Amino acid sequence: MAHSNESTVSEFVLLGLSKSWGLQLLLFTIFSVIYVTSVLGNVMIIVIIFADSHLNSPMYFLLGHLSFIDICQSNFATPKMLVDFFVELKTISFEGCMTQIFLLHSFVGSEMMLLVAMGYDRFVAICKPLHYNLIMNRRVCIIFVSISWSVGILHSVSHLAFTVNLPFCGPNEVDSFFCDLPLVIKLACMDTYRMEILTLANSGLISLSCFLALVISYIIILVTVQRQSSSGSSKALSTLTAHITVVILFFGPCIYFYIWPFSRLSVDKFLSVFYTICTPLLNSIIYSLRNEGMKSALRKLRNSHVNPGKN
Repeated sequence: MAHSNESTVSEFVLLGLSKSWGLQLLLFTIFSVIYVTSVLGNVMIIVIIFADSHLNSPMYFLLGHLSFIDICQSNFATPKMLVDFFVELKTISFEGCMTQIFLLHSFVGSEMMLLVAMGYDRFVAICKPLHYNLIMNRRVCIIFVSISWSVGILHSVSHLAFTVNLPFCGPNEVDSFFCDLPLVIKLACMDTYRMEILTLANSGLISLSCFLALVISYIIILVTVQRQSSSGSSKALSTLTAHITVVILFFGPCIYFYIWPFSRLSVDKFLSVFYTICTPLLNSIIYSLRNEGMKSALRKLRNSHVNPGKN
């Protein structure tokens, strides 16, 4: 990625989460466990979905792709952060910084759209069960996944097209453990007000529109569930609860950062940690514990290795 000739900054300094050596060791231990558990948990979900023939429905197809995005999101900045805990001067090249911005917004934009697709899948399954197989066929699922990635990449490119050519000639310290777009824009040697508005409009539009679409669909689903039998309602609510929990955990910090992206508080750094490191882990835990199909497939997979002769 080439940047403007006016740019003199060749690298950025990441201030990280703390300057205390003891606290950094503690954070390294905690985040290492979270990172490894998150990646292994999401890999396990993908393996179970593709290994169990009973999990070939559209819901699990989309869930598998959600886990893949979560794996990607876990790896865009976390490995470098873990290494940087042992480095006094935490630097990242200009190209590396722009790459982090591109990857983060690609994954976030893709996950937003994929969550909308999963919400639509639950809407069809509960509100139009007789037409579910006709509407949510494999071709439609592939289209949903393709649209999710396309929107995420376009969303990211639209940010990067403006950011990469900004004149960076002054301070180069980013008060975070990765290159956060609003913090990087603030370092430009120019009035960034218009850039801030463009960033807010771009990010706010996609996050709020996806969130509102999900809220409307879940309201319709809940109204429909209330009219069904008690047994059908409990099963539908069990699956729906997992979806709603993931949506709240994902869109909560996301909308917060996008609505107030340039007014940062000290707690924002730790919200960034939750958003980029903890959410992928929570997604895998929630879908594993709240989904009967996943729990049944997990028990079957475990028993096949513990007692191979009985299968």
